[in-house]
Amino acid sequence: MFSIASARGQGFTLVEMMVVVAILGALMGLGVPSLSGWMMANKAASANEFYMEGFRAARLQAIGHNTASRIVLSANQSSGQMDWQVDICFPTAAAACTAVSANWSTPQAAAANDPDPGVKYKSLRRSADVLPSTTVIAPSLLPAGAYTIYYTSLGWVDTSFANRLTRLQLDPLPAYAAQLPTIAIAITLAGMPTRCDVGVAVTDSRGCPP
Repeated sequence: MFSIASARGQGFTLVEMMVVVAILGALMGLGVPSLSGWMMANKAASANEFYMEGFRAARLQAIGHNTASRIVLSANQSSGQMDWQVDICFPTAAAACTAVSANWSTPQAAAANDPDPGVKYKSLRRSADVLPSTTVIAPSLLPAGAYTIYYTSLGWVDTSFANRLTRLQLDPLPAYAAQLPTIAIAITLAGMPTRCDVGVAVTDSRGCPP
């Protein structure tokens, strides 16, 4: 005779299945916000690396080509973050590498007077399309209105250019402030980009320069 015991031995009852589904649903409900927060934090960290790469590249191109270089930041139309472009320029007695000089390299053409007999350098450009949008983290360029850093052939910041960029800061919007830290990158006079903490005093070794 078919028994209840033998029926139970063949699988779960409807009640048991409902309990399992309820438990799984609860676990997923707990896990999804954590996963979402982790992914958002990971994207914010990638923004830090994106800009660090640009500042390092500008300095290395100056040293590698033994000439002037610059990094120019501009607003990305998709994410609202900052694209960056690294140019180089070879000054001559007749044509200095000024902010408005036409001798700088572009993504399409090498710099004028480039002495390299091989493949000549064209500007390196990176798009911020994939970074979190400004509805998540908002970029600030300091001082206000600065968006370019010029480097000497030794890789140091060229202080003869006015209104040079000294810090880039990414502040999470209020809705994400509990999940994401403020990211700040300061550029030293030696041309080195470094992370700094806006939450501590400037006298602290971790603090951002004034």
